[in-house]
Amino acid sequence: MVRNKEENMKAIRLTALSLLLAPVLALAQAYPSKPVRMVVPYSAGGATDTVARAVGNRLSEALGQQVVIDNRGGASGMIGSDIVAKAAPDGYTLLLTVGPPHSAFPFFMKNVPFDTVKDFTPIIVVGTAPQAIVVHPSLPVTSLKGLIDYSKKNPGKLSYGTSGVGSSQHMGGLLLNRAAGTDMVHVAYKGGAPALNDVLGGQIPVAIVILSNVITHVRAGKLHLLAVLEAQRAKAAPDTPTVAEAGVPGYAVPDTWIGLVGPARLPEAIVNQVNAAVLKALGFADVRARLEAAGFEVRGNTPKEFADGIAKGYETYRRIATEAGIKPE
Repeated sequence: MVRNKEENMKAIRLTALSLLLAPVLALAQAYPSKPVRMVVPYSAGGATDTVARAVGNRLSEALGQQVVIDNRGGASGMIGSDIVAKAAPDGYTLLLTVGPPHSAFPFFMKNVPFDTVKDFTPIIVVGTAPQAIVVHPSLPVTSLKGLIDYSKKNPGKLSYGTSGVGSSQHMGGLLLNRAAGTDMVHVAYKGGAPALNDVLGGQIPVAIVILSNVITHVRAGKLHLLAVLEAQRAKAAPDTPTVAEAGVPGYAVPDTWIGLVGPARLPEAIVNQVNAAVLKALGFADVRARLEAAGFEVRGNTPKEFADGIAKGYETYRRIATEAGIKPE
């Protein structure tokens, strides 16, 4: 009789579990049964939006449902990101964003309404954008070592422009000051284009910008390319050293990525399905061309690899911001 009671309780528990899992399993099997919204936390026409539309078109074909691009710019990407963080984990609201600033929000901004790690499910890195240090030809340096020496002889007199506070470029400049003992002053622009324009015009002597945006100007002699920030050389400029190779051993910032994430607790079956669909989309020449035109090297990885990269980047940016004495504002 005791045995019958135990078997009955076990049956009840299994039935309850199956009822709880039924909606999730049904969702995964049926997904997607309606259009998918891809939130872009920046305005239309920018690099992130360009990539979203290129990937979105092919992703629609791979998923068999329309992918609708929803631009929700503002607060350096926080507004759009918050929408996805609070969305239902059903796969119908996804976020295509850039990290950093996504990975670095809490180190520069107060009252961030979400946890950049815990409130999102990583799906796939679409591409990475190598960052470069360039100088105006009027500055008497042609190497990173020369820039470091010049900065040390002129503390606080050199400024470097970036696309904004909390960007990978800003982080790279903070780390360079710390690692090389320089004292360059950060000038935050509202985007990479105005920073590039000012270094081309000589209004600022140094800039840290997306590599692909400066190659033409470097070849024309309008800028000197000194180094790239990442741990490995860039495919687009294989002869350009990394900062570590150019004289600052151990220096490297995490890759600047553009990637697709969903809300926390997104079912694994949906994550894997979207990951596979994006990988298929990245195989098309038109998608690859538009990513490269926007400054990204095409990637594609597993959700776990993406999650590990986000976690590692988060810790790296926290260390950089802490050591630089940065306080959220």
